[in-house]
Amino acid sequence: MSRFQNSIALAKSSWQVLRDDKQLTLLPLLSMLSSLVLAVAVFLPIGLIVRDGSGGYSGSAPLVWLLGFVGAIAFTYVVVFFNAALVFAANQRFQGLPVTVGEAIQSARQRAHVLLPWAVVSATVSVVLRAIEQRGGIFGRIIGSLAGVAWSVVTFLVLPVLVFEGIGPIAAVKRSGELFKRTWGENIMTNAGIGLVGMIAMFAGAIPLMLFLAIGGPIAVFGVVLFAVWFVAVMLVSATLTGIFQTALYRYATGAPVPGFEPDQLQGSFRPRRGRASGFFGA
Repeated sequence: MSRFQNSIALAKSSWQVLRDDKQLTLLPLLSMLSSLVLAVAVFLPIGLIVRDGSGGYSGSAPLVWLLGFVGAIAFTYVVVFFNAALVFAANQRFQGLPVTVGEAIQSARQRAHVLLPWAVVSATVSVVLRAIEQRGGIFGRIIGSLAGVAWSVVTFLVLPVLVFEGIGPIAAVKRSGELFKRTWGENIMTNAGIGLVGMIAMFAGAIPLMLFLAIGGPIAVFGVVLFAVWFVAVMLVSATLTGIFQTALYRYATGAPVPGFEPDQLQGSFRPRRGRASGFFGA
């Protein structure tokens, strides 16, 4: 099976889980709404605080960096919190157990002691990688991008590990890496998976938008609004499918049954790289 075919198959299998429990999309929606509220509550006051006397902004002031970093941690925690709730809910569905949004959120609250430290670690790594990309020129962008991909792969199962095993963030990163190394091998590359399907959906939605914009007038406004709704819907569905997919991979890696997913699909999610003998996890 080609990577594209495997991506479609994984998306279909994840979609079957979502179709059986459509309320799972409420968790990414709550995450999105909470992030918007946080943006107003955090970054608007930060913008007012850091204004200088001439009406500009003192972007180099240590206060800006400190407040920005705190804001990044807060945003990351919101995303981690609701993703953890989604992973818990998806796992319940894989076990054939009913689950409500409230129960999923309560499960995330009970794991705040491991989710918050992970949010700090994740935000810190993101800030460092972004700084490398911005200040290191073309080499910095290359190094930052490669390091970002490696970090994403190594930490892809961190959230299920935190939710179901309750260990600390550093131990969770090691555990995630061990699961990948044992299940998919030392030298791996990611399959595009749900992201590829989401990109196709976005492109499909952009086609009628171009037509509406070409017509102009009220039709163009209608087209923009319609595309905005489509964009949000695709983002919510993609986020939900990704959470389901993460949970499925974790269950597969730990030997638990994954109803609705074929083992070949999950094994094909991460493929051996050709050529070199070393990978993200070393020789």
